[in-house]
Amino acid sequence: MTSESVSVGLDRHRHRQKELEHRERILREREVELRLREMETKIHATDAAFHQTVKHQLENSHKPWMKKVILGGKLFALSVVALVAVRIASVLARFIIIAALG
Repeated sequence: MTSESVSVGLDRHRHRQKELEHRERILREREVELRLREMETKIHATDAAFHQTVKHQLENSHKPWMKKVILGGKLFALSVVALVAVRIASVLARFIIIAALG
């Protein structure tokens, strides 16, 4: 084999490789175009599903005063806890003052 026949063989191989790459590129472009068309048809479909939110009602909706009673009970419990905390803090402060003076 001569160097000329080797270079001709390499040229053919490069040409085939370039042609294969070109065909692959064209196939990828066509695939992208098809996907875009599919997406457009989905977007513009006339029978697109329409979803509407629905407000679910609670089981105790027939007793609206029950929420107010529970809220009032929570506030009462919170005020009792705050009152007890203030009483405990005042007793501790009294002991600290007596200890500091004594």
